[in-house]
Amino acid sequence: MARISIADDSVVMRKTLKRIIENMGHQVVSEASNGDEIIKQYRELKPDLITMDITMPKTNGIEAVRELCNTYDDIVIVMVSAINEKRKVFDALKYGAKHYIIKPFEEDTAVGIIKMVLGDE
Repeated sequence: MARISIADDSVVMRKTLKRIIENMGHQVVSEASNGDEIIKQYRELKPDLITMDITMPKTNGIEAVRELCNTYDDIVIVMVSAINEKRKVFDALKYGAKHYIIKPFEEDTAVGIIKMVLGDE
């Protein structure tokens, strides 16, 4: 069972991801609505995976990825973003994110990507 944090400013998206993650048998250890929160939570909890939205208030997902990946070599982040943010997704991958999920997504797509980055496949 992996310990996973969700960073997204949308309550609906956080609930959707939490349901998917828990149905996979993993534990959601924290939820954040902005980049500042997820950076603090990662430092305290060291989850196995973070799902990270790009567009969030305060520190956005790209800035959070850059800061976290510069500090923690073994961090695993999957970006979750809208189709019109593809360029930003590639920036996040350049900074160290491991993969991405494009919204709207099918549950099977999210499950497959989460399994892949956690090495469950």
